[in-house]
Amino acid sequence: MNIQNAYNQWSNNYDSDENLTRDLDAQVTRAVLGSLHFKSALELGCGTGKNTVFLAHIADAVHALDFSQGMIDKARQKVRAGNVRFEMADLTQRWPCVDSAYDLVTCNLVLEHIADLSHIFAEAARTLAPQGRFFINELHPFKQYRGTRARFEQGESTVEVDAFVHHISDFTNAAEAHGLKLIRFNEYWHAADVGKPPRLASFLFAK
Repeated sequence: MNIQNAYNQWSNNYDSDENLTRDLDAQVTRAVLGSLHFKSALELGCGTGKNTVFLAHIADAVHALDFSQGMIDKARQKVRAGNVRFEMADLTQRWPCVDSAYDLVTCNLVLEHIADLSHIFAEAARTLAPQGRFFINELHPFKQYRGTRARFEQGESTVEVDAFVHHISDFTNAAEAHGLKLIRFNEYWHAADVGKPPRLASFLFAK
């Protein structure tokens, strides 16, 4: 299904559906970034605000972007922090952000829905301040190789969201091409994933 339409529909029950990938993403994000503090953060694909609440605690100001009106509406209901600003945006176009404005950019469970990683890394490099950090937490390509993609139940049907496979080298090569240095990489499993491939691939890049 078209990505924007899918997430508009999914917004009604995204938070209440069982979703081990969503839950693990929240745990990993807090584990990696929880001891840090930032002046300004840009959240790409904020969804229903599952990580925006956390980012509001570790950054003085958060600019949260998403192109699903349904998701943004849910996020605004959930996140009451005065230091968060939500904005509709298509990440495949130039972001509504000035150059060198953020010392943290985050991207969680978004890039499987975007074909051109080069554009994302170019915009991250443009909007990051010197020494800024770019945190990515995505569905592991090993899961994608086995056919896993974002999906949700709608009535008696299962809706699968359009997705693109990105290999680990696609992330690191795109980062290098735009002057971002990998400073941390890890793979993560949910407790229910015993004997299975890793569920998430996590990257931390520096400008």
